[in-house]
Amino acid sequence: MATTGSKSNPRITKLRRLLKLSGADALLVTNFTNVTYLTGFTGDDSYLLVTPKNEILFSDPRYSEQLETECPGLELEIRQPGVPILSTVHKAIAKAKIKTLGIESPSMTVELFHKLCAKLDNVKVQPVDGFIEQLREIKDKQEIALTREAIALAEKAFAVVKAGLRGDQTEKEIQAIIAYEIQRNGGRGTSFPTLVGVGPRAALPHVTPGMTKIEADNFVLIDWGADYKFYKSDLTRVLFTGKAPAKMKKMYDVCLKAQLAAIDQIKPGAIMKDVDHAARSVIAKAGWGKNFGHGLGHGIGLDIHEAPRLGSNVDRPLEVGMIVTVEPGIYIPGFGGVRIEDDILVTKDGHEVMTSVPKSFEEMQVTL
Repeated sequence: MATTGSKSNPRITKLRRLLKLSGADALLVTNFTNVTYLTGFTGDDSYLLVTPKNEILFSDPRYSEQLETECPGLELEIRQPGVPILSTVHKAIAKAKIKTLGIESPSMTVELFHKLCAKLDNVKVQPVDGFIEQLREIKDKQEIALTREAIALAEKAFAVVKAGLRGDQTEKEIQAIIAYEIQRNGGRGTSFPTLVGVGPRAALPHVTPGMTKIEADNFVLIDWGADYKFYKSDLTRVLFTGKAPAKMKKMYDVCLKAQLAAIDQIKPGAIMKDVDHAARSVIAKAGWGKNFGHGLGHGIGLDIHEAPRLGSNVDRPLEVGMIVTVEPGIYIPGFGGVRIEDDILVTKDGHEVMTSVPKSFEEMQVTL
């Protein structure tokens, strides 16, 4: 996590530069994930006020000891029992003589906005959105290392599932095994509820695991990831437990070809919609263009879905330090679906495929 203290925290230093350009004197950070990113504090129910000269974290007595451990040197305002957290925020804003206060409108409820403004005399409140999310797009060395750990946990869990796969196991059982393996090896849990779809259910891009057994068909799609110290990984593979129909093998081969074509395009300066097009054109040429209905990929980090996004309408360049998923899919209702997903780091020289789970058609065969 970030090092606390304004003099030693490059994330807050960069935020101040953006804040100065916005015209706001200070920013009240109410998105708990952004508070974590800027301070290293892993609790919730806490706000951060960033001014030109200092930063103050507002919290409550439940987190006093945790804050001292995770955020040494950070100025703290711990509200007393029965005192609303906004009361301490109001006092700090008045003391700092803030005239224009920036807020994160996407994470602030209408109720919180009105309560905040009600007692801010002569203070202009303006939305200052996306600054922290913009910083979060570019991962530093620490974030890349944490993502590698999250990937390692996910891969270890999948190896256990693949080695022990049985026909009488249900989708929900596979989901439970992955969660257990990630946690018992030191992860916080899964990045998101694991998706498991057998046979025709694999045609649902966000399938909810049920009681369908592995033996109900000869293939199963698994989309999973691990959370390690709040950083996420995200992978998808299709396992074949019997002889795959010729149509399914063709779908798999096309999907893999599309993924590899897109990954090959990833480098600093590459336009995101062009990377998406590299995969989409392969699938369209094979006649399944209408069966690939979602974007090619997304950023991962403290959130499982965060900026940037690889989509057909995103006219932005990739930058060094971004980590994105590449996950083309082909989905045919009533028959099944294929999605192949890996996590890719944009490097100075091009890219690095951070995930290492095998994905050739032959390597996806499993004997029950």
